[in-house]
Amino acid sequence: MKAIRKNYDNIDKPVGPYVHAVKHNNLLYLSGLSAFGSLAQTQTIEFQAKEIFKQIEKIAKVEKSSLKNIIKVTIFVTDFERVDELRTTLFEIYKENLPASSLVQVNKLFHPDLKVEIEAVVAV
Repeated sequence: MKAIRKNYDNIDKPVGPYVHAVKHNNLLYLSGLSAFGSLAQTQTIEFQAKEIFKQIEKIAKVEKSSLKNIIKVTIFVTDFERVDELRTTLFEIYKENLPASSLVQVNKLFHPDLKVEIEAVVAV
């Protein structure tokens, strides 16, 4: 089966040479999403994470899936000092549907306001 490259009208257009997601078989691989361009852009890591998961949820709904079908996330943060607050937010979002996860601290993201970027793999 071939890979299907997709962009979604219900979230902001990609700002670089990539697509929002690539669908292959029953998996949807999401590019890194951030709060860039949203009201959460200048807010805390918790608010930025909530905004990102709203975007993931919008994409999942288009694909007739949901947040409970997230099977893997890679989370990039600029400051490990705020990770406890982020984890609390993630538990609220995931509920009992915890995904596999990687957490990586990076020096910076593509805009200085951004504190977190999240990639996800969703079963569809």
